[in-house]
Amino acid sequence: MTKIVKYLASHWKACIAVFALLLVQAYGDLSLPDYTSRIVDVGIQQGGVEDAVPDAVRDSTLAALELLMDEEDAAIVEASYLPAAEADGATSLGRKAGQEANAEVRVLSAEADRDALNEAFELPELALYMAASAQAGEDTAPGAAELDAVVGTLAAMTAAPGFDRAVIAEQISQQVSGMDEAVLETLSGQAPLFVQLEYTALGVNETVQMRYLLTVGGQMLLLTLVMAAAAILIGLIASRVGATIARDLRGQVFRRVLSFSNAETDKFSTASLITRTTNDIQQVQMVCVILLRMVAYAPILGVGGIIHVAEAGTSLTWIIAMAVILLLLLVAVLMALAMPKFKIMQTLVDRLNLVSREILTGIMPIRAFSREKHEEERFDEANRNLMNTQLYTNHVMAAMSPFMTMIMNGVSLLIVWFGGKQMDLGNMQVGELIAFITYTMQIVMSFLMLAMVAVMLPRAGVAADRIDEVLKTEPSIHDPEPAKLTEKINTADHKGEVAFHHVNFRYPGSDENALSDIDFVAHPGQTTAIIGSTGCGKSTLLNLITRFYDVSEGSVTVDGVDVRDMPQSELRSMLGYVPQKGVLFSGTIDSNLRFGGEDISEEDARSAARIAQATEFIEAKPEGYESPIAQGGSNVSGGQKQRLSIARAIARRPKIYLFDDSFSALDYKTDVALRRALKEETGDSTVIIVAQRISTVLHANQILVLDEGRIVGKGTHAQLMESCPEYQEIARSQLSNKELNLKGGEN
Repeated sequence: MTKIVKYLASHWKACIAVFALLLVQAYGDLSLPDYTSRIVDVGIQQGGVEDAVPDAVRDSTLAALELLMDEEDAAIVEASYLPAAEADGATSLGRKAGQEANAEVRVLSAEADRDALNEAFELPELALYMAASAQAGEDTAPGAAELDAVVGTLAAMTAAPGFDRAVIAEQISQQVSGMDEAVLETLSGQAPLFVQLEYTALGVNETVQMRYLLTVGGQMLLLTLVMAAAAILIGLIASRVGATIARDLRGQVFRRVLSFSNAETDKFSTASLITRTTNDIQQVQMVCVILLRMVAYAPILGVGGIIHVAEAGTSLTWIIAMAVILLLLLVAVLMALAMPKFKIMQTLVDRLNLVSREILTGIMPIRAFSREKHEEERFDEANRNLMNTQLYTNHVMAAMSPFMTMIMNGVSLLIVWFGGKQMDLGNMQVGELIAFITYTMQIVMSFLMLAMVAVMLPRAGVAADRIDEVLKTEPSIHDPEPAKLTEKINTADHKGEVAFHHVNFRYPGSDENALSDIDFVAHPGQTTAIIGSTGCGKSTLLNLITRFYDVSEGSVTVDGVDVRDMPQSELRSMLGYVPQKGVLFSGTIDSNLRFGGEDISEEDARSAARIAQATEFIEAKPEGYESPIAQGGSNVSGGQKQRLSIARAIARRPKIYLFDDSFSALDYKTDVALRRALKEETGDSTVIIVAQRISTVLHANQILVLDEGRIVGKGTHAQLMESCPEYQEIARSQLSNKELNLKGGEN
């Protein structure tokens, strides 16, 4: 987790932008349930009337209400309402009602104190509404007629002798003070119903309701559009950040792998490095995107939902607490079961890639030895192990969905059950219940999102550790310090003389030397050949010159400078290396010949192909030098591949030529012609040839005979035939008696 956060920290500006957009999205998600509640409770049940203050009211109704107020409240109300003729200073709804009503109407001033009016109107409206309800009967909702009857009765009372407004206000106050607080709160919600009756009498009730629904609905639509825009931007930014992190990691891993010596490459294995560069980085990329989109969002949504539920002050919060506890227990159990398997999974992916790569690259010998059945079983075993592990983790995590669904549905059922009882008692409205359910689901969903991330984090954490392991592995082969570099390299003449000074070499992790006390000099203008039995260390010796490995003891020098004191680029710019196994790259013949550098001209490439005896088969192709080369050179023969590899090295015109058994696939005639042309080309260069065939090294100026990592013979062919039994044994196994008597010269 720490490493993934470190990757995200490098894109802190984008992370801040995502967090800001998440706040916008969360604000919308947390606000929409309130809007839904208002639509249901106010827009539908209360006809769009939000409070006890009417924007328009008939003179008769207003007079009746004022009679039920004390003088101070009545004065406030009287000052807040204007005659319909002065509607220009009224609220928008008041102006519209004043225009449509047939009766004498008073309209609310736009400058009126709505809070003070709401307090003044609440009890009088409640009293009139209850009276109108009594007129309508128990099973019938009051209408405008019942309201008019109550208003008329009250107007008649004012004309009666001894009428006293203060007495009526006192009676209402005493009745209210004797009510239970819960009952009073329930009754106070009926004040807007009185305003709804008044609007019905004025004929503007539908206008009020539609205006409210359109206003709130429009606000919901606008908020939804803002949320959608925020969600799109979050997805875009998160995807770009994830893709950028993956791109940077791939680049870093690739550059680090290119700097590895053979020792580090062997340590990780090619299959594992490919998995780390592809699958592991993809895991990190996916988790980075999810972290940005979910991990920051889930707490905001969950905490916001809890705050809204707490502010609602309902008695159902215990249901949410129970749901959260159950969710935490579920996630803990599932993670305890799945976590160990996630750590094993990447190793199994490595194994599957390794087996697949071996089978695909070795398909020809597999068929030749009829080992298809064995390899199928080996692949099936690796595939089955990975499948079983993935199935186990998938089964464990799949169990989360039904349990989560059960918890969510159980919570919804409890809320509806106990919420219905609260509604029956008048303590909750339908819209409030809907909003409470929505907030509860948001809280549960926030925990579900965190659980999903918790499922993915272990595997991504393992992937991040594996990537970091590659990035933190320091190459054992590295360039010298700049001060040491300047001091020694500037004095070198770059003639190409190669010298081994009592060199010992041991492979990493090995207890025995692969090479022991190797001491010789390869001079410019001469050919040094190395011959010996398989596994005696011939290729290893060349690897020390190229610095694919560094010596364990002694030193290898070029022009008197230890190769460890030279920049690798400087050293390898002097080398023309042809590996034991010819490697070609996808492209064309020309691109492969000029692979050694951009300064290689077309003429150099053609000349190198001629020297390597490759011109004949190249020009026989319809497209010539532009003929395509498949990956690995699979569309050319082994001999053609070797000749193109040799031509690629010659095209660089290096000071030192290194041929690692590079003539093995050539017929005798081509071998002779190539070496003759090569000698003419490399007149002043150092040539070191590793070979198995005596015919290839027969005319070398110096032949080194290796046996079990030691030089057991050094000299020309003639000298070795007299002094070296090992060389004599090799020669007798390959040459005729006439060839054995050959003392040198060209053939």
